[in-house]
Amino acid sequence: MSPEVGAAPADGSSPRDHQEHSSSHSAGESHAHGHVPGLPEAVQVYDTTLRDGTQQEGMSLTVEDKLRVAEQLDHLGVAFIEGGWPGANPKDEEFFRRASSELHLGHATLVAFGSTRRPRAAADDDEVLRHLTNAGTSAVCIVAKASDLHVTEALRTSLDEAVAMASDSVAYLRAAGLRVFFDAEHFFDGYRRDPEFALRVLSAAEEAGAEALVLCDTNGGTLPDEVERIVAEVRRRTSAQLGAHFHNDAGCAVANTLAAVRQGATQVQGCVNGYGERAGNADLSATIANLSLKMGVQTIPADRLERLTAVAHHVAELVNLTLDPQRPYVGTAAFAHKAGLHTSALIRRSDAYEHIQPDLVGNGTRVVVSELAGRSTLQMKAAQLGLSLDSPALQRVLDTLKRLEHAGYHFEAADGSLELVMRAASGVRSGLDAFSIESYRVITDWRASPGGDRKAAKGAAGNGAGAAEDRLVHPWSSSGELTTEATVKVHVGEQRIVATAEGNGPVNALDAALRMAVEPHFTALHNVHLTDYRVRVLSSERATGAVTRVLLDTSDADGTWSTIGVSENIIEASWQALVDSVVVALVRAAAGTGSGETASDGGAAEAGEIAILPKEAAAATITVAEVEAI
Repeated sequence: MSPEVGAAPADGSSPRDHQEHSSSHSAGESHAHGHVPGLPEAVQVYDTTLRDGTQQEGMSLTVEDKLRVAEQLDHLGVAFIEGGWPGANPKDEEFFRRASSELHLGHATLVAFGSTRRPRAAADDDEVLRHLTNAGTSAVCIVAKASDLHVTEALRTSLDEAVAMASDSVAYLRAAGLRVFFDAEHFFDGYRRDPEFALRVLSAAEEAGAEALVLCDTNGGTLPDEVERIVAEVRRRTSAQLGAHFHNDAGCAVANTLAAVRQGATQVQGCVNGYGERAGNADLSATIANLSLKMGVQTIPADRLERLTAVAHHVAELVNLTLDPQRPYVGTAAFAHKAGLHTSALIRRSDAYEHIQPDLVGNGTRVVVSELAGRSTLQMKAAQLGLSLDSPALQRVLDTLKRLEHAGYHFEAADGSLELVMRAASGVRSGLDAFSIESYRVITDWRASPGGDRKAAKGAAGNGAGAAEDRLVHPWSSSGELTTEATVKVHVGEQRIVATAEGNGPVNALDAALRMAVEPHFTALHNVHLTDYRVRVLSSERATGAVTRVLLDTSDADGTWSTIGVSENIIEASWQALVDSVVVALVRAAAGTGSGETASDGGAAEAGEIAILPKEAAAATITVAEVEAI
């Protein structure tokens, strides 16, 4: 037998002993370090987002989506991309057909997934295996039952037949010239019940030519100490390459993957951002970072590690699922600091409250400000904005934040509104006074269609809903038309602009009218658009009189910002956030940090200026024609 990858060190100590000794460090020192003795030098990263990840509730990818996700995974530098199950559905059939001509992988190998032959069937007559050989990939992965319970209860066959299914299927695929990875499904549960059967399945696959034996914790309930024990026992029984595939039902998928690597596993499977059914799969973003930075095990090319955050966010956009901001390493809050004590230490030592340098994984330090903030937090935030706040200004900002947060504002989630508070306190007013509001008005009308309301009411009564005169007649149960119209009056320089717009609701109509009024005057607003609108009721015990908090996300070509409004009137809260979102774009343009040109007449403005359209007659009023917001 060849020397085992990841076997125990020659001095008799365990790989864990070596890791713990190597990972000790002095206070303030980065936790990242070199290779830990006793661990594999490198592992293969195998991403199964396009197959196992798509089983997550709420995730549905088109073929185009899958192709784009595969491109991002290749850009990251994973070794294998599991593309799906050819023959299982038309979408995966089309994916593999198009992948052969449209997917140009520079680093990764595309893998097709399937299962062993059916019980009591010949391998060369099995439809699943035939689809694998026709998928156009050089590598395949097949899943086989490694638990006696699942063989006898799910497959309804004998243990001997299950072993033969594994052996025959691998041999058939190897004879077709394919690389074969063997997923031993329910391996850890099966090993606890009947270790000899679980090992027989592995041996059959190895002898038939499987390249890697992947130990799967399909139910996701195994804990790290048991993973280390079982993988170590398997490692002593085989010289084949071992892989690890963990689900996260007990919250231990990444920890279990690291435990398996400590005992010699050299292929790690999982999904970017931890996608997958139930509680998901091992998060490859955290797995890669931990192995590379904490354990010194090579995963993806070293120069691609800094792509981790960008790829995680790009994939999240492609699959249309918002990335958890607290996702380790890659979340927007992964290196965010709120308490003043933390940020004061960060100013002196960046590693005081950060376990790695964020830029190693393409992320960055972020300071969020709330009523817990101290002077050092505000100073750091001001520095990020290019502002200089003296001591009285800092105190004014602190007092303002505490007063507003007591009223329901939440500035750690509204960086744009916070920026406006700090710019006003600094005395830098460029953009803050670009326009002023005279008034706004919103009208919502519902009008029943002629004769339609009474007919609907009679129809409902005839269906057992009660007499028409005794029941409430709701607009949505009657034929009619709902319209919303907003009018805003603003001043830009000497001009007075009145704009009216319709929308699908009061906030949409207000947004359209405000933009109609001010956007023609400022080119900095041409690429600005709302991306999210969120409402939270702060005092639900007051029912319809509750205080409401509105958060708006707004984007342009250079970034995204959030603004906030708080009021007992949801329209007023929305209006506050809307106006702030526009002002943030203007002040950033004035500071030279916004999007593109700021001149409104087509010419470039000087840095720090916000140009407006040529002034008309003094105090002129411009009425913008009413339009419907699309």
